Amino acid sequence: MSNVKIVTDSSCMMDPKLAEELDIHIISLSVMIDGVIYANHEELGKEEFMEMMAGAKALPKTSQPPIGEFVDLYDRLGKDGSHIISIHLTEHLSGTSGAAHQAAQLTESAVTVIDSDFIDQALSFQVIRAAQMAQMGATVEQILPEIDKVKENTTLYIGVSTLDNLVKGGRVNRIVGTLSGLLNMRVVLELNKGRLEIITKGRGNKTFTKWVNQFCEQLKTMPKVKALGISHAGGMDIARELKERIQRELPSLAIPIMHTSPLVATHTGKGAFAVMLYTED
Repeated sequence: MSNVKIVTDSSCMMDPKLAEELDIHIISLSVMIDGVIYANHEELGKEEFMEMMAGAKALPKTSQPPIGEFVDLYDRLGKDGSHIISIHLTEHLSGTSGAAHQAAQLTESAVTVIDSDFIDQALSFQVIRAAQMAQMGATVEQILPEIDKVKENTTLYIGVSTLDNLVKGGRVNRIVGTLSGLLNMRVVLELNKGRLEIITKGRGNKTFTKWVNQFCEQLKTMPKVKALGISHAGGMDIARELKERIQRELPSLAIPIMHTSPLVATHTGKGAFAVMLYTED
């Protein structure tokens, strides 16, 4: 039987009970608000973070876990000879995978680090599949191609009501951000190979409605949808509407709604949503 252990970070959104059942180990990213650092993802609730961000003097800052924390975790997990697969959010949003790579060179354990190219529930698709295979006794050589397969068949869309935070964080062009504020624009972006690309923009929430209708039409011609999740940053109302609309096309599929992590909310701002899915022929 294989002895493979799976590690990810706190930007990976999934049901905590599932993470426990699959023995997934989660290392925390930290967030700093007005000079106060919250180093553990359990120290600051997601809704509480949204309230604090709204009243903060400056945009919160997020940072990857210290290399030493990775080394300690890898040492502990690999003590029994286990191989570790460490899967993390895209390097374009955080240096977490870079820190994991450095730690992998310092630990005596065998570690394979993977940049998922994604975040949130889209990251969890790879993590969950890897953990399921590990529990079934699969080897590292069997698990890695499956992770690549899930990654290649994953799509992530983000809808934002304001580009202010993305502009402040340097994630999108400042001219686009200025137009968004002046014209009450709504924007839908795709996270493609770790980079955000604007695919739809328009005035008012009708932009989101139009995009959702187009997306649901696309679902009719897609390969089998294996998983689909919706996340939001203080936008539960629109998340519920999205689920209701998408569920009509995929009535038998479980579609979880989750509040996203502080790291994502910092970049997207309040009222944002994300739709993530992966397909299989």
